[in-house]
Amino acid sequence: MVLAGSDFQAIAQAAATIQTGGLVGFPTETVYGLGADASSDAAVAGIFKAKGRPADHPLIVHVADAQQVNDYASSVPPYAARLIKAFWPGPLTVILPRKSGVAKAAAGGQDSIGLRCPSHPVALAFLKACLELGVSGVAGPSANRFGRVSPTRASHVVDEMGSQLLVLDGGPCELGIESSIVDCTRARPVLLRPGVLTRAQLEAACGEAVLDKDDAAAMEGALLEGVVPRASGTLEAHYAPNAKVRLMAAGTIQTALDLLGPDAANIAVYARSIIRIKSDKVLFRRMPDDALATAQQLFAVLRDFDAKGVKLIWIEPPPAGDESGEWDGVRDRLGRAAAG
Repeated sequence: MVLAGSDFQAIAQAAATIQTGGLVGFPTETVYGLGADASSDAAVAGIFKAKGRPADHPLIVHVADAQQVNDYASSVPPYAARLIKAFWPGPLTVILPRKSGVAKAAAGGQDSIGLRCPSHPVALAFLKACLELGVSGVAGPSANRFGRVSPTRASHVVDEMGSQLLVLDGGPCELGIESSIVDCTRARPVLLRPGVLTRAQLEAACGEAVLDKDDAAAMEGALLEGVVPRASGTLEAHYAPNAKVRLMAAGTIQTALDLLGPDAANIAVYARSIIRIKSDKVLFRRMPDDALATAQQLFAVLRDFDAKGVKLIWIEPPPAGDESGEWDGVRDRLGRAAAG
């Protein structure tokens, strides 16, 4: 059941569904989430069941504002507070030490918890309505089957989860890929998942160098596996369509299509470069030159290719030598989709 996110009564109905232990699909500026009361182990179990997601994979808890952080986190390092101040509401998830006895199921049993305040107006209205009913946080992974392409439109959620789910329609997601995740449980911030926020932006906001797992491991002289908290969307294979994704240089794509000639079929190409195609059975979508525009449409493009029944998706990788880091989020999602 899809309801207009602009309708106050729809927001109220969605919040009441959360309060009574149900699930709701809701929009954020990144992707659509599948929400449940983060404090209810039974409701959270419903998320894991609906997605087919292992129960030890943590969920991000969405809150209406920074005040709710204290409901879930036992402490907030100064650099984490600076990140929250700079990017909330927005596409940033911070992982903080979890209060004992709070949202254990949503945290996948970990001693840490991921928190985010989204900027989408429908999401904020929904979260505030939940808060008024006594629900301080909504656990909300992407509203798709585990490992699949994240939804960026209400129709994608229905395709994944079925028409019986209450879904708030907030239109196409503005950003299109999931939030950046920064582990703030350590002495230094560690970037676990890139998004549209660049490392330079994160560092400027928190006033410290933001490490990745390898950086942190080198500094500490030990592997971080089992030490850094697990986080959503960080499996090697993730965000995968049904078709096989292959990352290929433009020249390689062109050579392969030239060899196949008019017999090429069941192939889709997503590339910035001009590609000559001799077969009318090959689909082509041009990738934008801009990283943000590519991020916004990426998952929708993959879903559209799947809907058209292709077997192979050939994708030109993001530009090399991207010192700004603007393409890091897209590069990450494509790498995981190809691994799947």
